[in-house]
Amino acid sequence: DDVRRLYAEHDRMLLAYAAPLLGDAAAAEDVLHQVFLRLLRGDLAITGTPAAYLCRAVRNAAFNVRRGWSREVVFEGAEVWLEAPPGQHDTARAVQQALGQVPCEQREVVVLHVWGQLTFAQIGEAMDISPNTAASRYRYGLARLREILKPLGEGE
Repeated sequence: DDVRRLYAEHDRMLLAYAAPLLGDAAAAEDVLHQVFLRLLRGDLAITGTPAAYLCRAVRNAAFNVRRGWSREVVFEGAEVWLEAPPGQHDTARAVQQALGQVPCEQREVVVLHVWGQLTFAQIGEAMDISPNTAASRYRYGLARLREILKPLGEGE
């Protein structure tokens, strides 16, 4: 029941976190399910904040999957993994592609803070960095996103 509750509370955020790490929503789902299967079997024991621990476990599992791939992750043309309100599919695709151009460390923090609603302390715990480092990566990541997405706003 505890694992089921954790899954219900964090699955969307964890998928939003894993998808850009892998560049593939299906692979992200596989990684998420692997982590929760390990929790169910008792192979993992949550230490610290559950959200931060789950992010760290998903991150490690995603990096393990990427190490097994022989090609580099491609974000261009990938399926849209960001959930968008009706009629905003193109905007979601533009944001997703822009995120693909943000350095990985900054992208991770932006996704965890914006979509995951994690605090910088929780992000620091998940990524094994200080909260101040998480906050600065967030600021740099947002600045890069603004720079990339600025042309979209000029057309309005």
